Amino acid sequence: MLKSAIRKQALKERLAVSDKEYELLSKSLLDQFTGLDFSDIKTLHIFLPIREKREPDTFLLIKWLTEVHPEIKIIVPKADFETALMTHHEYLGAGDLQKSLYSILEPQNGKVHSGEVDLVFVPLLAFDERGYRVGYGKGFYDRFLENTNARKIGLSLLPAIEKIDDVNEYDIRLDFCITPTEIIKF
Repeated sequence: MLKSAIRKQALKERLAVSDKEYELLSKSLLDQFTGLDFSDIKTLHIFLPIREKREPDTFLLIKWLTEVHPEIKIIVPKADFETALMTHHEYLGAGDLQKSLYSILEPQNGKVHSGEVDLVFVPLLAFDERGYRVGYGKGFYDRFLENTNARKIGLSLLPAIEKIDDVNEYDIRLDFCITPTEIIKF
């Protein structure tokens, strides 16, 4: 299946998820997430959810991280839609976030992080059994990931699809993907 078709189908499937089911799936995702080994992680990047699009509730993951691993520096993205690039900012809490024109929560006062990142949690609409993902199509994360040696972990409320047919040289493969039922290694 092609990315454009996958994008439409995955978004349709996610939007069909009820509020109750979304909450349960996000909690199950957290259960899987807590099984990861964070012992060698100093800095991690995590996206903030667009709840209207039923993205995984990463606030649950952030809350757990700040309680269990307060030594880990958490950074979150801020998108520049004119350049299609992201900057990465220290996460200062929900009070520092504001919705952009695209309804994306973004940090306002967090210091820009320009150092190394050990682990990146990557948003996606769908992923395949080989570890390739389909995002919203703007390439923000592919550009970011091509310049980092960080471990790349997708977060998905839906299971893997068999294959994305139009993968190209700009697509960056995930190392793992976490779903509500498992952690998949690629």
